[in-house]
Amino acid sequence: MSGEIELVYNTDHTFAVCAYKESPYLEECIRSLVEQTVKTNIAVYTSTPNAYIRGIAEKYGVPVYVNENAGQGIQADWNFAYNNAKTRYVTVAHQDDVYDRNYVKALLKCARYYDDWSIFYVDYTPVKNGNYSKRDVNSRIRRFLRWPVKNKDKADRIWRKKMSLCLGNTIVCPLVTYNKGRLGDSIFTSDYDFNLDWDTFYKLACMPGRFLYVDKVLGHYRVHDGATSKEFIVDHRREREDRSMFEKFWPKWIAGLIMVFYKLAYRTYG
Repeated sequence: MSGEIELVYNTDHTFAVCAYKESPYLEECIRSLVEQTVKTNIAVYTSTPNAYIRGIAEKYGVPVYVNENAGQGIQADWNFAYNNAKTRYVTVAHQDDVYDRNYVKALLKCARYYDDWSIFYVDYTPVKNGNYSKRDVNSRIRRFLRWPVKNKDKADRIWRKKMSLCLGNTIVCPLVTYNKGRLGDSIFTSDYDFNLDWDTFYKLACMPGRFLYVDKVLGHYRVHDGATSKEFIVDHRREREDRSMFEKFWPKWIAGLIMVFYKLAYRTYG
């Protein structure tokens, strides 16, 4: 009982919500953070300040911080949010997605047992056309490919971390918490536009630091026509960057073969 009481509020963690323009899903995202079983810090960060964002933030008592250096891209926005969160652990939350009410509780439970971790992440289900529970083929494959890091005691091995990423980006970036106390500031340093998250996870996999993965659905990743992912598929930038990422793990001819099958996952956004 004493352990549960201790977890009522935690000051070591921040949900840093990246808000852009007027997303119709922003309120649902923030509500899922406010309703966490473990109360934690929440802040909104934006490079497109407007009355809509401020109105929702005020409704839930959440502060808004404005990036005055607007127009520098997603990576700059993520670093702004991450850097300005002053807690030991930071989740860069995306405005379209929804978090299970026990997300923070699961994070803190893992952090009690391991102090050498770099990132914490969880399983998810996609949200498409209002359906929150139905798994698609893509999410099932991602879950299977995470098997090298399912054993937390062995998830500090570099080869295991890299293996979990070598057949695709198995980590859904909004559902990741970073151990800022270990990693420091400005961890997003990728040359990619779309795959900056996959590239970041690859770089972290090559460094010391355990990947803490919880094989339980504790979040929901929204798929919709306004998603950035779909934009990158339409203009083929995703295909080019995916091939480049596979070539970090494999010879070019193998990377080409993998791409034949990997592109089938793009249908998720069809």
